[in-house]
Amino acid sequence: MNLFEGHGNREAKIRYLDGDFQILMPGSYVICAMTGKHIALDELRYWSVARQEPYADVMSSLEAEKRAGALPNQKR
Repeated sequence: MNLFEGHGNREAKIRYLDGDFQILMPGSYVICAMTGKHIALDELRYWSVARQEPYADVMSSLEAEKRAGALPNQKR
């Protein structure tokens, strides 16, 4: 059985860690904090530990970092 089988088509609750994540409530996807797109758990690659947010792709992650003022040499 696949890790993600049997959890239906519902949003998972996740705790985002450095280089990994912990599933708190089973589901098949999370929702991108920037785009609102559904991200299948087996495709989840980008997130913020500090903000506990998932991102659909690298551009969404970069935009979130810019908005948070978290990039080096960026004025807040």
